[in-house]
Amino acid sequence: MLTDKKVKISETIHAPAPEVWKALTDKKMIKQYFFGTEAESEWKKGSSITFTGQWEGQEYVDKGTILDIVKEKRLSFAYWSSMSGLEDKPENYATVTYVIEPGNGQTNLTVTQEGFKDEQAYEHSVSGWQKVLKNLKALVEE
Repeated sequence: MLTDKKVKISETIHAPAPEVWKALTDKKMIKQYFFGTEAESEWKKGSSITFTGQWEGQEYVDKGTILDIVKEKRLSFAYWSSMSGLEDKPENYATVTYVIEPGNGQTNLTVTQEGFKDEQAYEHSVSGWQKVLKNLKALVEE
């Protein structure tokens, strides 16, 4: 695992924090901005989280556990992708964290991801998160 690599991407969204939070935790909204992904969770610390769908014609089932959740402020979860080529065991899970910072009628959303198997996985995540945040911004600002 590349332990020294961390994706950190921020987007300023012209909407209040509760609307951004809803986009992060509402499965209908997630599906709209996150490449058609079906997300399932109870959105409580310790609960499971799953993401299922298709990417470039291949089915995936990604999963994890909510590590920390503070409504409208922070969401962090352990994350493993079935497309990673890695065995489903704890040391192969990445950590994804969303941080919401409201101010002046807008919200800054920052996503970080740590724990990559190689440089290619890191680059794929950078590209993916940039698209996801742009899509989320467009959806929430509609």
